[in-house]
Amino acid sequence: MSFQAYLDAIEDKTGKTPRALVDEAGERGYDAADVKAGVIVGWLKDEYGLGRGHAMALVHVIKNGPKISAKHVGSTGSHRDDSDTLWLDGKAARPAE
Repeated sequence: MSFQAYLDAIEDKTGKTPRALVDEAGERGYDAADVKAGVIVGWLKDEYGLGRGHAMALVHVIKNGPKISAKHVGSTGSHRDDSDTLWLDGKAARPAE
């Protein structure tokens, strides 16, 4: 599953765009450097029912922003993406490819 597919699935499950969840995490102070991933994963599980894999994809975005490693772009691996920048504003608003 691509990184973007994880984010799209999170939107389907929660009804919130990835950006809305990132903003909510920031309001809770979860974007601070000293906040452990487990704290964020716990919040996403308790509040939204997300599993660890999906939660960890969002943890990456919360901590590092929408850029991902170029090694996953256009690769043939299971986590390949079309771009090194993830779309956070929801599937319906994503520009046509």
